[in-house]
Amino acid sequence: MKLSESESQVLQVFWQHGENSAPQVHKVIEKIKPVSYSTVKTLIDRLEQKGALRRTSKEGRTVFYTAVAEPKVTKKPIVKSLIDRIFGGKPSELAAHIVEQETLNKQEIEYLESILAKRKKELNDD
Repeated sequence: MKLSESESQVLQVFWQHGENSAPQVHKVIEKIKPVSYSTVKTLIDRLEQKGALRRTSKEGRTVFYTAVAEPKVTKKPIVKSLIDRIFGGKPSELAAHIVEQETLNKQEIEYLESILAKRKKELNDD
């Protein structure tokens, strides 16, 4: 599922806060960047059309939505685009950047090592 940056930001609100209405999402996003309510509502409508959100209930005229799309599914094309645009299509460059430039704690490093070991084993089994 391909999403714009703004659509991803709206979907992130649903992942973090669960069921929400357009006015609630607007309040959250407005704290991050100036955006009109109608823009947020349009983004929610688009996400519903793409199958990333679904309507769950209605109170008066207020419609509530919940995320259907899993974060993993929507992150894949975004990360692929980032790798292509910024890291010359080389995933290893992104991984190196994260390890070298970001502050990782011991637990995060161990997690990355376990993922790399698992992937290496999968490649050796092929």
